[in-house]
Amino acid sequence: MRVDLEVNGVRRSLDGVEPTESLLFLLRERAGLPGSKNACEQGECGSCTVYLDDVPVCACLVAAGQAEGLRVRTVEGLADGDRLDPVQEAFMAAGAVQCGFCTPGLLVAVHDLLARHDDPDEPEIREALAGNLCRCTGYEKIFEAVRLAARRSR
Repeated sequence: MRVDLEVNGVRRSLDGVEPTESLLFLLRERAGLPGSKNACEQGECGSCTVYLDDVPVCACLVAAGQAEGLRVRTVEGLADGDRLDPVQEAFMAAGAVQCGFCTPGLLVAVHDLLARHDDPDEPEIREALAGNLCRCTGYEKIFEAVRLAARRSR
């Protein structure tokens, strides 16, 4: 089947999509956007989080055909050309990236949090990131990056 959608501001028509394919597979393998990671395939880790019509979703849980006619924004779409989003810059500045597998989903989750709350407190940060698992950082650097991004975005 063919899936027509907008990905990071560009209209795309992707042919040969199988009914069983996930949006994650479509983005990584058909659209050539490997930023969102394939980790658990059960919506538990958050590594594949993308925006679907401005709502964060685990792309592994969305059938590719469900994205027909919708807007998708991936971690690659957070940047404005060569200019990184403040959230991406803050993660680098705070050293919140280690292996990097969880980072794409965390970036989208933090981006969404800061779009809703420009000065989140610690419980709000923890709640927003509850669906994202990181096995490397211990989360302190990630929390530091969120606070830094919030300060820079205000």
